Amino acid sequence: MRRALASIRWRLRNRFYLSYGMRGTAPINPSYGSELGTPIDRHYENRFLAGHRHLITGRVLEIGDRHYTEHYGTGVTMSDVLNICPGEGVTWVGDLAACPEVPDDTYDCIVLTQVLHVIFDMQAAVAEVHRILKPGGAVLCTVAGISQVNRGCMEEYGDRWRLTSQSAEELFATAFPAGAIDVATYGNALTACCFLQGVPAERVPQVKLDRWEPDYQLTVAVVAVKAPA
Repeated sequence: MRRALASIRWRLRNRFYLSYGMRGTAPINPSYGSELGTPIDRHYENRFLAGHRHLITGRVLEIGDRHYTEHYGTGVTMSDVLNICPGEGVTWVGDLAACPEVPDDTYDCIVLTQVLHVIFDMQAAVAEVHRILKPGGAVLCTVAGISQVNRGCMEEYGDRWRLTSQSAEELFATAFPAGAIDVATYGNALTACCFLQGVPAERVPQVKLDRWEPDYQLTVAVVAVKAPA
């Protein structure tokens, strides 16, 4: 009998995962769900980059590492990495808000995922991105909209901002032509709750992941293109 009841409880917990997990005040998984599957913001990042993979070509700079360049790049002739810390595979060591060591007009594409909102002077970082892009080059950027604090990042580098579609567009308009900026948002009330609870994307039905509700901006994504010469 105990074994049967335990089996029933396990099936119910698996079927109503979020309801069971939200009985207390602590999140189901404080690591964004990464220990259980794909974090929901990463799911949306993947969707955004997959939809713009044609722009990840030629000379590409990725901030942090070259994971997305390797996964989504097409016709990449040079793959560089800018990181604030030295390490294997890092081309440039520096702060995106001030990286004079990177020459002007160098890259066809810059992949900038979940980094901009940890930088205090975001406007300076966007100006540097614009400077080091080639004329006609594009930046693919994602930033946090609705999110928990990244404690490890806050203690090491900082975790400072959360953006909306409006603030992201206004920020990029300080350096890029207004007609060359495209902002998209991903998420809805359910996926925002799931992400805050650390429920991985694999636990959420695809149809619900796909639903877009503009007032629940879990991930904000920007494509900005530097004016041609």
